[in-house]
Amino acid sequence: MTEGNTTTSSAITIEDVQHLVKKKDEIEEQIKAYYDVLEDQKGVGMTGPLVDAEGFPRGDIDLYQVRSARHNVACLQNDHKEIMQQIEEALYRLHAYEREKREKDETQAKAEALEQNRPLPRPFAKVDAVTPGSPASMSGLQIGDEIFEFGTVNSQNFQNLQNIASVLQHSEGKPLSIAVIRSGKKVHLGLTPQRWSGRGLLG
Repeated sequence: MTEGNTTTSSAITIEDVQHLVKKKDEIEEQIKAYYDVLEDQKGVGMTGPLVDAEGFPRGDIDLYQVRSARHNVACLQNDHKEIMQQIEEALYRLHAYEREKREKDETQAKAEALEQNRPLPRPFAKVDAVTPGSPASMSGLQIGDEIFEFGTVNSQNFQNLQNIASVLQHSEGKPLSIAVIRSGKKVHLGLTPQRWSGRGLLG
């Protein structure tokens, strides 16, 4: 009767837990309402006798209402037990997810700190012009970017601009990875050399 799919996602949220707690509160309110019904029926409760001393159905209570209330209480108690298990599992997963996220964030922060402290690679070319609408422009390349990686060409193996021309010729229509230094930081871009309205494959 309760929703079991709320806790199946890998990334559990506090809202998921709050939703389960709200359902638990609703079930508890329903149980209390049925207990009030049983209390109104001469305090018969969940275990009081439904027959008199002679074995006849009691005439001082509404037997149908008592049986119905007892049945509903029994069902709701099962629902309550199930939702309590779901809340426990959701809280466990929420804490585990938050712990994993925190550890991941700490690892990422350390990696970024190391990256920032590492000296920037030596660029082998500087972008002095980018034609609007060209493949270079579409990739996000900007004037002043200092290139230190262009496909397979990098600071270690670069000899002259013919190296870049060769990479372009062999990569027409295929995405290339480019890395530049912009404002003192590394920036990675994706560029696909291709024919366009201007000259060359780059612009």
